[in-house]
Amino acid sequence: MTATISPLLRGQGLPEYSAITPEMVSSDIPALLEALNDEFNALELRLEQAMSSDAPLPWDTVMLPMQRISERLRWSWGVVSHLNGVCNSKELREAHAAQQPEVVRLGNRLGQSQVLHRALNRLREQPAQPLSETRQRILSAELLSMRHRGVGLEPDVQSAFNQSSERLAALSTQFSNHVLDATQQWTLMLTDPEQVAGLPQRALDALAAAARDAGESDATAAAGPWLLGLDMPRYLPFLTHARNRDLRETVYRAHVSRASDGELDNRTLIEEILSLRMEQAGRLGYRHWADVSLAAKMADDVDAVEALLEELRAAALPAAERELAELKACATRQGAAEAETLAAWDVPYWSEQLRRERFDLDQEALRPWFPLPQVLEGLFGLCNRLFDVEIRAADGDAPVWHPDVRYFRVHGRDGSPMAAFYLDPFSRPASKRGGAWMDECLGRSRSAEGQPVLPVAYLICNQTPPVGDTPSLMSFEEVETLFHEFGHLMHHLLTEVEVRSLAGTNVAWDFVELPSQIMENWCWEREALDLFARHHETGATIPDELFARMQRARNHRAAYRAMRQLGFATVDLALHTRYEPTRDGDVIRHARALAQDFSATPLPDDYSMITGFGHLFASSVGYAAGYYSYKWAEVL
Repeated sequence: MTATISPLLRGQGLPEYSAITPEMVSSDIPALLEALNDEFNALELRLEQAMSSDAPLPWDTVMLPMQRISERLRWSWGVVSHLNGVCNSKELREAHAAQQPEVVRLGNRLGQSQVLHRALNRLREQPAQPLSETRQRILSAELLSMRHRGVGLEPDVQSAFNQSSERLAALSTQFSNHVLDATQQWTLMLTDPEQVAGLPQRALDALAAAARDAGESDATAAAGPWLLGLDMPRYLPFLTHARNRDLRETVYRAHVSRASDGELDNRTLIEEILSLRMEQAGRLGYRHWADVSLAAKMADDVDAVEALLEELRAAALPAAERELAELKACATRQGAAEAETLAAWDVPYWSEQLRRERFDLDQEALRPWFPLPQVLEGLFGLCNRLFDVEIRAADGDAPVWHPDVRYFRVHGRDGSPMAAFYLDPFSRPASKRGGAWMDECLGRSRSAEGQPVLPVAYLICNQTPPVGDTPSLMSFEEVETLFHEFGHLMHHLLTEVEVRSLAGTNVAWDFVELPSQIMENWCWEREALDLFARHHETGATIPDELFARMQRARNHRAAYRAMRQLGFATVDLALHTRYEPTRDGDVIRHARALAQDFSATPLPDDYSMITGFGHLFASSVGYAAGYYSYKWAEVL
């Protein structure tokens, strides 16, 4: 009789998401870690025996078993982490938090193995066969990773390093949970039509639907009540279109101060994260965390990054000042009392008013041309032309974690399977992390039997769900975001490298944003646009005259957007190179002062953007001291 393998321990193929429970995480992850520890012990013994002579080491003796152990851990813990981001619950959080320290410990054990380190160096210096460029890069990356995981530290220093690693992982998860909870908990019920004056129909529909979900069963878009929230499908339209300035200020302040006080205060978490990262950098022999981050990136050093940021800031600042003057002039023409003293919560509103006035372009009026099903169909057609692949719906062929999730297969010209991906398109503020991202389910590699493993990805968005019979009508910004993430997706799915650690998006982090930003440009090519921009009622393409207005408005407020990104990158780099609490004081005030240099309007005293800045403090990838990567890749 064959024993049944737990869905969380399969270590290969597509996960059975609905079968994985918090209880399973609590019972199966410890069993997996114990088994992997035993496997690694056996690998170390084999490697010591192999190195007892001067004979060259075969690649497969070292790398294949090491990669299999790493992949089994990544597969199982990756499923838990994915579900924690898209199906968050109290029970899953607790199970994740309880097991995370042991997962980090095993990672440190693998990364600090002296036997493995010697074997990798022997493999680099005395390979049994000449190493290809790919294998040379794999070895260099593994050895740098081991250095950054503390392989060269003295035992007492290594012990402190490991404790800090576990603590940093816990703080990162706690930070993310606080942002999710703070976003979910803030709501404001609006009952007076004057409070929602200026909002487009789609936004009214969304706010009324939220009110019904909250128990106001009679809520309608026309009569209310309307439930305002901080998730992007409700927050951004309100800030952009609501005429009620006081309410714009209320919701803006709530958004930029998320997770900055009370039980969900991320301030102390940020300060501890920065302190621990600085300590870790010192233990590894670096000046600060930015040097650790840049060691694996394209940029040579912090000076090179700061030089690029300053070059871009100097070019963007005068244009940003002109843009602010134009907004004030627009507000004056429309008789606004705040015309001379625009605040941060006025900028999106008057920016949209100026767009309409100057270009006769209403962003909301574009939505009917971007129904999600049609955008996907056109995007897949574009990928067929660009990459010679066919993307086919395969709903029902794979387990999913929510009824909204779709599954697609990617085929080559001859019909052969190449890859697959999940799409989770809609916002779920109660259980799903905000933002948009692409993540790895399976990486291209080979199985233990030598069979190719095809890549599979997660594509996660947070756009407005369908309302009634009307499909999800996307804003043009949401279309650009989808194309951006699809650039990451294609980068991951179409890789030809068969070693997961270097396949797809596993490249230098200041390069990884290049394919995604290139993909955005197709949104502006008329031939491409006609593939996906079709009116949801008539099927008509965007009229030439409307497209011409879109083109003229393409760089509307471009300097403002550039300064915003440059500000984020500068704050990130400063916090990870020079911040000292005893000298610089409260981290929120310090970050606000840095950000003010990039804001055309005064930032309010409760501006606490960094307490919700998940890229820096809730992410395990390369954005900490690496947020500049967006601009670096954009320049490339």
